[in-house]
Amino acid sequence: MNMNLNQHIKLSPKVEAALKEGCPVIALESTIISHGMPYPQNVETALRCEAAARECGAEPATIAVIGGKLCAGLTEEEIDYLGREGTKVTKASRRDLPILVAKKADGATTVAATMIIAAMAGIKIFATGGIGGVHRGAETTMDISADLEELAHTPVAVICAGAKSILDLGLTLEYLETKGVPVLGYQTKELPAFYTPHSGFSVDYRADSPAEIASFIRAQREMEYPGGMLITNPIPDQYAMPADVINAAIDRALKEADEQHVKGKAITPFLLARVCELTGGDSLASNIQLVLNNVRLASRIAAELAK
Repeated sequence: MNMNLNQHIKLSPKVEAALKEGCPVIALESTIISHGMPYPQNVETALRCEAAARECGAEPATIAVIGGKLCAGLTEEEIDYLGREGTKVTKASRRDLPILVAKKADGATTVAATMIIAAMAGIKIFATGGIGGVHRGAETTMDISADLEELAHTPVAVICAGAKSILDLGLTLEYLETKGVPVLGYQTKELPAFYTPHSGFSVDYRADSPAEIASFIRAQREMEYPGGMLITNPIPDQYAMPADVINAAIDRALKEADEQHVKGKAITPFLLARVCELTGGDSLASNIQLVLNNVRLASRIAAELAK
């Protein structure tokens, strides 16, 4: 790590020790804490994710910008702070990081920003809920998440439950194909749709074990390919939502967002919150379970990579 970068990045003692010893480490994002869920479920979920990682043998590195420092590994107090502040905290993507560092400000990191800081820290695996993607209507709005571009450039493997089902899943897959990002399905050839295992779209490859996924990641890194890899992990059937219920809620939320002129980085938090309200909280319960499921898989992949 160069000296200029070293002054900006801060590893927790446990994360630093694990990386030095070659032990499994996984990155976790922080916008799920500030913008993805209400308080106190957001903090409870973040701490449950960290506990789940440790139970599976990996050290969790929850990532955020605190006081201008690019932090990989947060204290419980910092996690609680992000949860309490919620949307008052900047939702930080790639473009925001230099500004937050210079201003010594705080930011909760998106998938893109979390990948950047994870790569800086030397963390190869990252578990999240769902990635951003191509928004519905993007052919006229050009609203495409920076997460997709980051996957094309930054060497971190991302484990998720597919792209968020509020998006245009077909166009999201097309974009990833254009950018040369490998998209795997864990024990499936179908792209999961966040709240449901089924989307009707196929992924590039099926992988049946964490060891097999680790072999793909290892080969990509040994070949010095730019960019990362997307591993999609379906939500367990017992926590999935009926497709007609979730799609009806999404359609209504999208209509309301359009009527209220909600755009840009505000759109995803708005839609997730509204879908939660429209489903009586069922979507939040599903969201929590799919994140935990992804953390467990990511930890097992990290353990295989560390062998």
